Amino acid sequence: MAWLPTLLRGRPRVRADLVRQPRSRRPEQLWLVIVDASASTRRNQALSQAKGLLAGLFDDAYRQRARLALLTASGKGARWQHQGLKASTALQPWLDALGAGGGTPLFDAINQGADWCAIRQKRYPAEQQRVLILTDGRVKDMPALSVFSGPVLLIDIERGPIRLGRARDIAAQLDADYRHIDEC
Repeated sequence: MAWLPTLLRGRPRVRADLVRQPRSRRPEQLWLVIVDASASTRRNQALSQAKGLLAGLFDDAYRQRARLALLTASGKGARWQHQGLKASTALQPWLDALGAGGGTPLFDAINQGADWCAIRQKRYPAEQQRVLILTDGRVKDMPALSVFSGPVLLIDIERGPIRLGRARDIAAQLDADYRHIDEC
């Protein structure tokens, strides 16, 4: 209840005279997280380190009351885990069970995520969208990618003595900020 604006109108006599204010003036946030869980991320504990980073991210999302959308890229295609749900402790079992294997349908996941974000932006125009992509960048070819409307951060989880560095190229194509997981 916004008491000052209500009382400035005079003494309220009926329910319609009361001025209500939203609980929060801060716009909703949506964090889209795309996780590359292909077989190559098992090498040198890359996915294990990424899971630790994701646990911290889920805690931050919970504290900031952000909504999360999770998309994994492994096997033959991208797979939605959650779409726009409030962050909660219910994500922990999914994170514990997250394993790597199969091919790298990363570009399918990126394009699906960009399309989903565009549709959601039309439905919720005040929502602030952020995208986080965790990948080792070990892909064979690089097709054209859909671009996200909000800020994108790509975290390179490639580990080991020989690094191909393709994650930096993916970040450049998406106009995303780039960081290596060792810098996080």
